[in-house]
Amino acid sequence: MEDSKERIRKPDWLRVHLGNNRQFSITGAIVSSRNLHTICQSGRCPNLGECWNQGAATFMIGGDICTRSCKFCNTKSGKPLPLDPEEPLRIAQSIRELGLKHAVITSVDRDDLPDAGAGHWAETLRQIKAYNPQTTLEALIPDFGGDTKSIAGIIATAPEIISHNMETVRRLTPTVRSVARYERSLNVLKQTGASNVFAKTGLMLGLGETEAEVFELMEDVLAAGCYFLSIGQYLQPSRKNFPVEEYIHPDVFEKYREKAYSLGFRHVESGPLVRSSYRSGEYLK
Repeated sequence: MEDSKERIRKPDWLRVHLGNNRQFSITGAIVSSRNLHTICQSGRCPNLGECWNQGAATFMIGGDICTRSCKFCNTKSGKPLPLDPEEPLRIAQSIRELGLKHAVITSVDRDDLPDAGAGHWAETLRQIKAYNPQTTLEALIPDFGGDTKSIAGIIATAPEIISHNMETVRRLTPTVRSVARYERSLNVLKQTGASNVFAKTGLMLGLGETEAEVFELMEDVLAAGCYFLSIGQYLQPSRKNFPVEEYIHPDVFEKYREKAYSLGFRHVESGPLVRSSYRSGEYLK
């Protein structure tokens, strides 16, 4: 079954923009020289070229090995290395060197740590703010095992946006995500939405979800106090990952965008190549 689905021909609207300008090279050199990780690379993001051409990158902290093995994700899974105490400073310095007006930070899941990496997260955000007081921030966080104290620690650092992805609809969550739970992710959004920080979430299409299930998810996250939403096409990164059930036409993405706004979302990015951190700074405008 997987082989037949893997041979589904990608439509023309999924053409990827390759990076080839001077800024692309500068961004790559800074990431490499400071021994940093980006979800752009580990997640095989189709927008890597476009974003790096503009000097933007989504930094991934906590190493590049995740303790979970979600079926949609290309990030390596296994036993992570110890946290690097110098990483927060290197991230902050890199953001200043790139001159970013807006930065996005994400991480692997670190279920091996007592606080699931929340302390490292908070220190990274504090360092970024200290070195880059004019830079706005989006923290794309894991669920920290549902620990409200850990989430409160992230909220206390006051990034402009705290994002946590639902990824898929309720019915498909147990199949597509390894440890995460639909209700737990809603609770992360609810805790963020109740604070003075904007809550944001992301959804992938093409995993076998129905329109009614997508609308249900929209209503669930709105009820949690989350008003920022990204919707993109799932792309199978390798043979070991969940197969694509369907390539969703751009017109359908536009329909979902209009529906989301009609329900009450304040900013929506919806399109085949949209990813969680794509055009992140636009949400604050």
